[in-house]
Parts: sequence; structure tokens; C-alpha cells
Amino acid sequence: MGLLNRKFGVDDSAVTQDGQLTLKQSLAPCGLVTILFFLWGFAYGLLDVLNSHFQAELHITATQASGLSAAYFGAYFFCPLTISGWLLRRYGFRVTFMTGLAVLAVGCLMFWPSGVKRSFGGFCGSMFIVGAGLSTLETGADNFLSICGPPRYSEIRLNLAQSIQGVGSFVAPLLASRVFFASTVDTAQGLKNVQWVYLGVACFVALLFILFWVVPMPEVTDADMAAQEAQMDFDPGPLRKQTNLFLGVWSQFCYVGAQVAVANYFINFCQESGRDSAMSSNLLAVGQGMYAFNRFLASGLMTIPAFKPRYILITYLCLCFVFALAAATTRGTTSIAMLILVLCFESACFATIFTLALRGLARHTKLGGSFLVAAISGGAVFPPMAGAVATHTGSFHRAMFVPMAGYIAAWIFPIYVNFFIREAVDVHRETRLGVEKREVEIELGRQITPERDDGKVAVTMIEDVGRR
Repeated sequence: MGLLNRKFGVDDSAVTQDGQLTLKQSLAPCGLVTILFFLWGFAYGLLDVLNSHFQAELHITATQASGLSAAYFGAYFFCPLTISGWLLRRYGFRVTFMTGLAVLAVGCLMFWPSGVKRSFGGFCGSMFIVGAGLSTLETGADNFLSICGPPRYSEIRLNLAQSIQGVGSFVAPLLASRVFFASTVDTAQGLKNVQWVYLGVACFVALLFILFWVVPMPEVTDADMAAQEAQMDFDPGPLRKQTNLFLGVWSQFCYVGAQVAVANYFINFCQESGRDSAMSSNLLAVGQGMYAFNRFLASGLMTIPAFKPRYILITYLCLCFVFALAAATTRGTTSIAMLILVLCFESACFATIFTLALRGLARHTKLGGSFLVAAISGGAVFPPMAGAVATHTGSFHRAMFVPMAGYIAAWIFPIYVNFFIREAVDVHRETRLGVEKREVEIELGRQITPERDDGKVAVTMIEDVGRR
């Protein structure tokens, strides 16, 4: 098929060959999608540094500076539940990726006039559009990596991709401290440097847009996921009964909010502990580096049968709470070390919450993934709360009690998974689908129709469904 004659759009009720990809077949498309994770890791890492420098250059309070995060993560609440989720279900992964890249490029280009006018409102507007593009990308990418390939490796795939995101989050503050906002560069010049960076990102995004147009992409449908669940003799029932999903959404909302609050005020926290701006950015880079390393480590541990993802999640979230409490109640170097350990153990939480919450959703998978991506909007709620505490108390150490509460609230999901539905979750981890060659119970060329009054899956025969 010619490049200019590509067919866009998928039949989400059709079972396709893409739902039966082996590990080897899924490596190339998953590798391509993983590139996107570096993009929003870099954007997120740079956001943390920009917050503190906006306060100094534009003479705004910590609460006002959190508006940058509110704009970025506010887009995550709006897009996945509306246009992004609809695009994914109606047109598939390729169109979702290309749309997200186009919107992201526009947002990056808007940083230039915002910088020229030195407008904080302009920066917030630009960041909202960047967030809209990235949330659209993430609506597709998180879902794609969760379901493209053998189900038993779902957590490992997404954690490895999130590790690449962690590398982007590590590079951004390091680049900021050494180049944009180095001790020899004033904040005004630093903000001009940021304009050039986002211009470069826009050009890179344009190249990725072309790449996703050219490269073939598998289109795993909701019917494919329903077929997988049928092979494991599992029927999830109607969407309203997906307790696992809704608790996962709550946990993701609270966890991401806590994570963003810690990262946004990490530099202020270090400065309050006696470090200068450049050193604080370096320390943030150290924390993000440990964050990325521990994601790789957690991915490796998940390949060992004894280290089940649900065990890692409940342990890591508990340690986040413990070290956040220690950071808030100690001072000096000790408190900084405790906060760095919080970043370290945040590492595997997002991806593991996401994949565990998607387990067993079958025909509800893409919609459930949209809910989980929308839960990232917790990053628009917790930072302003932490900023308000810092503004009214004059202490960024006390502000850390806000993310600490978020970790506690997020813990309800791993408790539910470990003590109430552990058998159902473990079945998906132990399945050999996509690993061993065998006859499947539902063959290609059948259609799964998700609409039934009793919430059951209806299967009817059709001809040549899913053939391209």
C-alpha cells in the first residue's frame, strides 16, 4: 500500500492477527513507541526546573508557579476522556500517535512568543497545549505497550519504556543546571535558552510524525483483548463492575499527584536545606537518575517469578510514604537524601498500577486505559495544595506532608490487588499466550460484538475480518 494511500481507522469489534503477536514480533513496534516516552520524560523533567526559575524571574509565589503544572496536567484530565480516547477507539493507535505529535509540535512552537513577551500566562497556555499533545500520545502509548505482545510481560514492557522516560527526566534537569541555568547564566538568559530547546523539540517531533506515517503499526483491538480473556475462560462483565479499574484510577490519581508535588518543589526543598540553584538542579538529576535506574531494576526483578508486580507495587508505595515522612521531619543533608529515596521508589509505581488495573478488562481495555491516563491529572491537584502549604507556612519541608498523604491514599489499590483479587491477577501473569505456539480457542475471522444487554460477549462469524 502506498504511503499516500494508507487506510486510517480500525474496526474495534474485529479480532485481528495483531492480538496474537509473539514476543519477537512485538519488539520492533514496542521499541518505536518507546521513543515517545523519552519525549514526555524530557518535558516533565524540564517542567520541574522551570517552576523554581519562574518564581525568581517573574516574582511569583510557589502557589502561582504551580499553575504551570496545573496547566500541563490539566490537559490530562480533558483529553483522554474526550478526543484522545475517541481517536484511539475509532481510528486506532497510528492516528492517535500522529495527532498527539502534531499537537505537541504546536505547543512547543508557542513557547517562543511566550518567552519573547515574558508572559507567565503564555507559558501556562503553551504548557497546556504541550500537555494535550503528550496526553494524547500517552493515551495510545501506555495502552499499546500494555497489550502489544504476550500478556504475561505487560508490566515488564511498560516499566522498561517508563525507564526510558526516566532517562529523559534525568537528562532535562542535568542539562538545565549545566547549560540553561548555570551559575554563569542569569535566569532571563536561561528562559531564552529554553525557547531554543522547545524549538528543537518541535523539529524532532515533526520527524517522528513522518516516521509514524511511514512505519507499519499493529492495531490491537478491544475484540482482540476480549479473545485473549476468552482463552483464559474469563468474562469481565459490564464496565460498571470493574472495581479493579476504578481503584486503579484512584490510586493513579493520588500517586501521580504526589509524585509531581515532590518533583515540582524538590529544588525549593534543597535550597531551603542550604543548597544553591545549580546544586539543587544537580541533586534533582541524581534523584531522577536513581528513579530511572530503579525502573530498569524493577523490570528485571519482574522477570523472576517470585517478584510479582503486585508485591513490588505494595512495597514501593509503602517506602515512598516512609521516606516522604522522613524528609518532612528531618533537616539538612538527611532530608535531601530522604527525598531522593522517595524519587527512587516512585520508579515502578505508575507503570505497575496501569498494567494491573487493565488486567482482565477485555473489551473495555482501551476505555479503561483512557481513564487511567486521565488520572494523571492528579498532577494538577496536589502541587497547588503543596504550594499553598509552602506559601502559608514558609516551609517546603512541611509541604511534603501533602504528597505523603497522596502515597497513603494510593495504597488502597495494591492492598485490594494483593488481598482480594490476587488469583485473578496471577492468572494473567502465568498465562503462556503469545509465548508458546498452540491452538487458540477463538480463531481469527470471528467478530466479537461488545454490545449485549446482559453484559456478555457475543461472538458471531464474519468473513475476512481484520485482513488488511
